[in-house]
Amino acid sequence: MRNALSVDVEDWFQVGAFETVIARGDWDSLDQRVEANTDAVLALFERARVQATFFTLGWVAERFPALIRRIVAQGHEVASHGWDHIRVFTMTPEAFAADIDRAKKTIEDVAGAAVTGYRAPSFSIDVRTPWAHPILAERGYAYSSSVAPVKHDHYGWPEAPRFAWHPVAGSAFVELPVTTARLAGRTLAAGGGGFFRLLPYAFSAWAIRQVNAASQPAIFYFHPWEIDPNQPRVAGAPVRSKVRHYTNLPVMAGKLTRVMRDFEWGRVDSIAARA
Repeated sequence: MRNALSVDVEDWFQVGAFETVIARGDWDSLDQRVEANTDAVLALFERARVQATFFTLGWVAERFPALIRRIVAQGHEVASHGWDHIRVFTMTPEAFAADIDRAKKTIEDVAGAAVTGYRAPSFSIDVRTPWAHPILAERGYAYSSSVAPVKHDHYGWPEAPRFAWHPVAGSAFVELPVTTARLAGRTLAAGGGGFFRLLPYAFSAWAIRQVNAASQPAIFYFHPWEIDPNQPRVAGAPVRSKVRHYTNLPVMAGKLTRVMRDFEWGRVDSIAARA
């Protein structure tokens, strides 16, 4: 079973955990680490001989166009993560349409490749945004991987389907939710990111095998900053946010190498095309 491997390309200061303590107006003055970290991810993928999808902020693509071209040159898919990591459920439909249009055009212009995929910042398409999927379909996106069908303090749409579904009537547009597992009647987040970094490797391997046994591909994600243990520390962030963000950074690259060895991986667009 081929699974989908994806990277949410954003810098350490752009994460939702720090959005209340780091002002957007300060971003350009902070230590920019996303290019070096994403290059390190590309090197990991090259050694493992896997291809993946890079859901990239338009903000990043505008500032680091050569990085986006390197991603494409190495055979990976470049897709949209929106413009500057604003959660979808905080936007109006009009603002959302403008955001995804701006990101798509900027990424396509620097990449020289079409953008057909989208992932909402912090998996923020949920029951509050019934208009989001139709707008994506209207704007030329073929798929989204923006729903987390779990309960979480920052996001989640627990009533949503766990596997690929078509949210727009009469359209081939597909939503590919991030992977979850079932245990004792509960749905557990198991698609990568902090869950993969903080929990034992055996949990993620079990979850991937569970969904593969149901003839479903896993949709797995992580961020470039997660393999950067030397990134700046945000002193004023909430304790819970700091624990989630900084725990196990030094071991993440090794765990990624292991999961790439133990399972088969490919780009998200190839999974979407078969859904």
